[in-house]
Amino acid sequence: MINYLCVTRLVKKMNIEAFTGRAKAYVNARPGYSDEAVEYICSFAPAWAVFADIGAGTGKFTDLIARYGYEIFAVEPNADMREQLIVTLAQYPKVKIVDGTAEATSLADHSVDVITNAQALNRFDLDKFKMECLRIGKPNPLVISVYNADEKTGINSPRYKKSTGAFYKTPDVREFLNPLFFTRDKWLLYHLSMSGVPLKGDAGHDAYTAELNETFDRDNADGILQLNQVTVVYSERID
Repeated sequence: MINYLCVTRLVKKMNIEAFTGRAKAYVNARPGYSDEAVEYICSFAPAWAVFADIGAGTGKFTDLIARYGYEIFAVEPNADMREQLIVTLAQYPKVKIVDGTAEATSLADHSVDVITNAQALNRFDLDKFKMECLRIGKPNPLVISVYNADEKTGINSPRYKKSTGAFYKTPDVREFLNPLFFTRDKWLLYHLSMSGVPLKGDAGHDAYTAELNETFDRDNADGILQLNQVTVVYSERID
């Protein structure tokens, strides 16, 4: 007989550990988000607003919000990512780093005004995350999801459409141009920052790297490969 509790715990642990060993690559090669997108998000939040950034990773998005002076709880369950998060956010005294998950943040009841997640919603248990948002958020909390996607797909990105479609009812959705530029080294690191991509020493690493180099050789111009992407922002007050 299958012990479903053990299976659930194993899946949860695998999800948390998906980025173990990738934090430095994430810091050095993952893109940020459109400045216009960040300005748009902050237009919803007065100076006294308290944010909870869930699945904060190494702080790529948290850092952009923290520059506006907000009080922020940066929630991240992965120890490797959290180590880098501490470095990224060290200059912001109003940011507190929290070891927690989207489904169990450990934050106090009704303690935050805005709940954000960047490049992470597709990894959450959406029903439990919504319950946690309602618990930690003040009445009708604003929830905002952010991700970068190919300009051609944008809000229809297959990687995120399922999760945003399941979580949000009638969200406001905006797209902001966010072109990305890669040297060869950064191109390779960018992919190593992704969960599931074979790390050095893993089976398939050399073949995968060879494919990435072929793509770079084919598509670069003067040593720079450009991806035309957009930052997509979903926002909605939930109840």
